[in-house]
Amino acid sequence: MTSKKATPTPFAGQMYLQGVYAVADRIPAEDRFPYNLPFLRGLDLGLDQPVTFFVGENGSGKSTLLEAIADLCGLNVGGGGSADLSYARHETSSELARVLRPRFRHRHRDGFFFRAETLVNFATLLEERKRDPDFLGDPYMRYGGKSLHRRSHGEAFLEVFQHRIHDGLFLIDEPEAALSPQRQLTLLYLLRDRVERGRAQFIIATHSPILLTFPGAVIVDFDDPTLPRVALQETKHYQITRGILESPERYWKSDGGDDRAG
Repeated sequence: MTSKKATPTPFAGQMYLQGVYAVADRIPAEDRFPYNLPFLRGLDLGLDQPVTFFVGENGSGKSTLLEAIADLCGLNVGGGGSADLSYARHETSSELARVLRPRFRHRHRDGFFFRAETLVNFATLLEERKRDPDFLGDPYMRYGGKSLHRRSHGEAFLEVFQHRIHDGLFLIDEPEAALSPQRQLTLLYLLRDRVERGRAQFIIATHSPILLTFPGAVIVDFDDPTLPRVALQETKHYQITRGILESPERYWKSDGGDDRAG
């Protein structure tokens, strides 16, 4: 894909998934979702850093592609780990994944797809396993030792991350939905710890300019169908957030405000 100014700082780390690309002759000709996503027909996305962020407006396709990557990597698209331990049992596959192919450097032994919006389903599934007399072992062992329902949404998210995420390939969809700004900083510290150990790779779809500050991460802009790599300061997320915090009165001069940046 094309590249803009951003030059990521290299990290020593384990790379599992090196990229994903579309197989043109497998894409249906009809104009329907997800095959009408603007980036699809030219998609050849390289992944060469331990942390990659997908950014873009709602509907730009970043979460849809993240789901497809989860499917290609053997993770349940509803969230969670493999198909036997899923956040959302009604979601079993990605339609987009049918026309994509992954490029692996090494196959990951462990992986997890975080979806903050469906974490409550995952917490309920663990409780069901705890009550199941045929389930052997402690379902909470890898998730903090007790029911996630005893914690707030954000606390449960971080508890799962802290205890479950170590070595492997991990996908996260909009974690800021569960996390306050302070908790987003906590997530950044956890990300740094896992990356510095050198055996984890993360692909994260987000709207959070706080998370986008992670040093050395690649930021892929889905508002441009060529999916360029951009610097933090080039993202609308950063520009709008900075603008409204520095001069909030500018955004309230007309009814409904606007998306003025900078």
